[in-house]
Amino acid sequence: MAQSVWGYDSDNGPERWHENYPMAKGDKQSPIEINSKDVQHDSSLSSWHASYDPGAAKTILNNGRTCRVVFDDTFDRSVLRGGPLTGAYRLRQLHLHWGSSDDHGSEHVIDGVKYAAELHMVHWNPKHGNFAGALKQPDGVAVVGIFLKVGKTPKPEMKRILEEIENIKTKGKEAPFQHFDPSILFPKSRDYWTYHGSFTTPPCEECITWILLREPIEVSSDQMAKLRSLSKNSENEPVNPLVDNWRPPQPLKGRIVRASFK
Repeated sequence: MAQSVWGYDSDNGPERWHENYPMAKGDKQSPIEINSKDVQHDSSLSSWHASYDPGAAKTILNNGRTCRVVFDDTFDRSVLRGGPLTGAYRLRQLHLHWGSSDDHGSEHVIDGVKYAAELHMVHWNPKHGNFAGALKQPDGVAVVGIFLKVGKTPKPEMKRILEEIENIKTKGKEAPFQHFDPSILFPKSRDYWTYHGSFTTPPCEECITWILLREPIEVSSDQMAKLRSLSKNSENEPVNPLVDNWRPPQPLKGRIVRASFK
């Protein structure tokens, strides 16, 4: 398995990542399965707040592993603060993980429940100088995780991202994506679980404070099908649908999951 070609197939998938990325076998890996009975309610956890500048959105791309929206993070224009965090974290990108059908696709599992997809909003702590520096620190990165569940009503807020899918069908394609306020993707409830974990993609650095929102947002089956129409191959190669780009739950290894709600 060459350094650059990790993926989600049997020959280069999550079971083999540790061969090139030993951190993937670390003690603080993500995602995890959350069992309500083991969660500790922590009344000292405050609410979190995001103030996002819609003008910070830059591009949307298909990198062959996910669909990603990139934001300008050169200064504190879109930030997340509060909750388990100290200080303001800058929004850098958001991306999704999804399944090959509506009954699975999320990375985190809640009491045995898998959702159709999981959206990750990745923020980093500017006190560490730059993103690369933040990756080396335990408090370097904060990710807000939002579950997508399939229901009757399409999520109008997801529409903007899905409309662009046509323009980034194949691996390596990128399109301008301007004037987008990602806070429209938040569910109504601000309730969350939090724990210390890692990126769910190699090299799986253990620098993340996870803020997992309890309430999922609803998308339609058609909207999910749209995501699955992306290809993990380049333009001149046969279409190979980009699906099942999720990592299975990792061992908790003694970590405590805290909840902001009872």
